[in-house]
Amino acid sequence: MTTSGRMRLLTDEQWARLVPCLPHNTGKAGCPFADHRRIVEGIIYRYRTAIPWRDLPREAFGPWQTVSKRPRRWAADGTWDTVLAQLTAQADSIHRVDWTVSVDSTINRAHQHATNTVRPEKDTGAATCRSKTEVPATRSEPAGHAIGRSRGGLTTKIHHAVDGNGRPLAVVVTPGQVHDAQVLPLLLGDIRVPRLGRGRPRTTPDALLADKAYSSKQVRADLAARGIRTVIPERADQQANRKRKGCSGGRLPRYGHRDLQA
Repeated sequence: MTTSGRMRLLTDEQWARLVPCLPHNTGKAGCPFADHRRIVEGIIYRYRTAIPWRDLPREAFGPWQTVSKRPRRWAADGTWDTVLAQLTAQADSIHRVDWTVSVDSTINRAHQHATNTVRPEKDTGAATCRSKTEVPATRSEPAGHAIGRSRGGLTTKIHHAVDGNGRPLAVVVTPGQVHDAQVLPLLLGDIRVPRLGRGRPRTTPDALLADKAYSSKQVRADLAARGIRTVIPERADQQANRKRKGCSGGRLPRYGHRDLQA
């Protein structure tokens, strides 16, 4: 049975692009997967309407328990990562990925129940990357579950890199007190868009847009060494320090992307 009527959220063309990335029943032991299209559209419907899982229309999407378990299952086995990588690669192959990348972060308050966990400044035994054969550190469970102590109390900071059209390219989760500029190398290192044909994945943006939190000589030097043009405004204290030094204070940082200076 497939979703019909107003509950149909994906076009046939969109589904044709998505279905090769999803797991199939071939060689799978136990109960076979339910109709993937109903499940995916149920997930989209739930997040679009912000309703509880229990309120999903059963006649359209089947049992809510089946739909609610699938996001966690696919997150754990890497299915969502595969979907994002393949769809981004398809967009890049037809030049729809704008490689003028923007980076920023947002802070999220930890739930009140997090106060009963292990102290955030101590390791909770989460997985760490010890060799090149293990999962990269940015994709494993952060130490302390990325719960830190900042001005807002127990917080987690989400660092995001998106292309010029807002497509997500990389995400790194850290404790709330970690500075944005400190995470920038990890964030850029996690950008990896595969090619549909032969060739290495693309990992280097054409230009980088960021706010004053990323303004430092080290950041600008690292980006220049990689050939990445930057549009990062200078902080007021850096401007004052440069003017105070006079001729020895150096030049103004040059914006590589002239059409974005405004």
